[in-house]
Amino acid sequence: MTELNFTKFDGLLPVVVQDAQTDKILMVGFMNAKALEVTRASKQVTFYSRSKSRLWTKGETSGNFLEVVAIIPDCDQDTLLIKANPKGPTCHTGADTCFGETNEDPTKFINYLESIISLRKKSSKNGSYTADLFQKGINKIAQKVGEETIELVIEAKDDHQALFIGEAADLLYHYLILLEAKDIPLKMIIDELKERHAK
Repeated sequence: MTELNFTKFDGLLPVVVQDAQTDKILMVGFMNAKALEVTRASKQVTFYSRSKSRLWTKGETSGNFLEVVAIIPDCDQDTLLIKANPKGPTCHTGADTCFGETNEDPTKFINYLESIISLRKKSSKNGSYTADLFQKGINKIAQKVGEETIELVIEAKDDHQALFIGEAADLLYHYLILLEAKDIPLKMIIDELKERHAK
């Protein structure tokens, strides 16, 4: 690995910290060689404080540590990108990021839907639409996926975005129900796609 260049900023490197899961930029700080050494050893992001002239580990008072996933130098070897998993809000104000952004993976709601669908399957007598589908069995569930697919294809041929989005949501929901009926978590489908992509 090429040696890092600490000379441009009087012994410091600018550091951009990015959430390893969502890709949101969490904060920016500085590291000297010692802070980088401590970060690598502890696997917790540690900066050099220019105002206090000392090392400080993010989360040392709040407990909201930044756990290191990867440390990546830029092309000039004078700036670092650190991918990390935050253990709570990053900003001292309590915000998710120091830029006031919400740090949330929009696909996380899919995981929530999976859990709700699983609950409906287990309590199939609660009278909900989803529970009723599970009671009717795999043939009915598969039929609904087929119907929703056809309705989405029909909407795709027109130019009504709201209707297309509605049908797409219907298909995705029924697809998740089908996966649950087959005891296949969505993660297995994602893993299959990853495997295909790697080939």
